Amino acid sequence: MKILTAFTLVMESFTMGFALLIAKDDASSLQMYLGAALAILLFIAAGLVRRQFGLQIGWVLQVCLIGYGSVVFAMYFLGILFTALWWCAIYFGRKGDAIKELRKSSVNPSAKPK
Repeated sequence: MKILTAFTLVMESFTMGFALLIAKDDASSLQMYLGAALAILLFIAAGLVRRQFGLQIGWVLQVCLIGYGSVVFAMYFLGILFTALWWCAIYFGRKGDAIKELRKSSVNPSAKPK
């Protein structure tokens, strides 16, 4: 799960950087600073997904990403798309982790091969 969620957040950070390029002509300086801060926070949050609060921060940043659609209209759609990918990364990542743990526990560590 950690790899999928971190990858999603990094891709969101890059997308936010490209959205800043689109917004540079029409947005105010405050909107640009907030967008840059969001891009940096998304990148930092990718490193925090190992902890439980990292996932919670990721959810908050998903809402902020959708909210940046008020500056760049396409971010509404991209934010919703990335939020769906974020949810899928968590959902399927947890399933994958559970399968990995099941396989690990099914192997008998005390048995030695001959």
